[in-house]
Amino acid sequence: MSQTVKGHLAASLTVLIWALTFISTKILLTNFLPIEILFIRFLMGFFVLALVSRKRIRFNGWQEEKYFLFAGLFGVFLYYYLENVALTYTLAMNVGIIGSVSPFVTALISRFVLKEGKIPRVFVLGFICSMAGIALISFSGTLNVNPIGDGLALLATACWAAYSLILNKIGHFGYNPFFATQKIFLYGLLFMVPVVFFSIDSLNLSRLWVPENLLNLIFLGVGASAICFVTWGFSVKTLGEVRAAVYIYTIPMLTTLASVLILKEPLHVKSLLGILLTLTGLFLSELPNFLHQRKFSR
Repeated sequence: MSQTVKGHLAASLTVLIWALTFISTKILLTNFLPIEILFIRFLMGFFVLALVSRKRIRFNGWQEEKYFLFAGLFGVFLYYYLENVALTYTLAMNVGIIGSVSPFVTALISRFVLKEGKIPRVFVLGFICSMAGIALISFSGTLNVNPIGDGLALLATACWAAYSLILNKIGHFGYNPFFATQKIFLYGLLFMVPVVFFSIDSLNLSRLWVPENLLNLIFLGVGASAICFVTWGFSVKTLGEVRAAVYIYTIPMLTTLASVLILKEPLHVKSLLGILLTLTGLFLSELPNFLHQRKFSR
């Protein structure tokens, strides 16, 4: 199996798990503050990664360390905190569709800020097609807009785009993916500590032992954090930040399918058409890379 295929499989697994995180987070928000969910899940993920990597974290000079620090700030703290707070103001479907813009934001930052790569016309066409599909999946009837919640979700999208680009740089340092992710989590947790301190008046540990809460926290901490950050890091390193980010388009589609299979919600014709459009957009966005690979494999 080639590295490229492994990269696509890793990206597919990652978005499949991340598609379910909106459901888990929404459930937990009835008993936990956004920062509590965030801190618990990444603390749990940090210890899981520490057990796997079994390496001491050392400071290697700011030439490398600054990338881990900013990755922790943008990809662990700011992105998830803004997203969790956004879910308290607006609909989960709104956060999902706004978050799906991140591949295009990543491409724009890569092209116009870092002066790297190009944005093919077919990529733009794929983006438009995917956005149309996501809109069909996410919106039914009246468009519900919350300026605060939707604005925070948009800001979170920009943070994730920045994280993806920083992660691509970290991938070239040659670190074990488990160790690199553990280090990113550590910096993210350090940024969370002051917010946790000023947000929580008292600890109610009994909430942790409620089966529904515990299972959702384990899913977010071990699955969506520890495992997925490693698989996402591998996919970004293998495919590149722009190609890997295209998979983010499929999250609203996968969330819809999960709601049909797990929650037994009906699948409407509009949603089915949206799924087909999203897949078509993913194919179009990946087409330039596919043709480029075929050209040089001959």
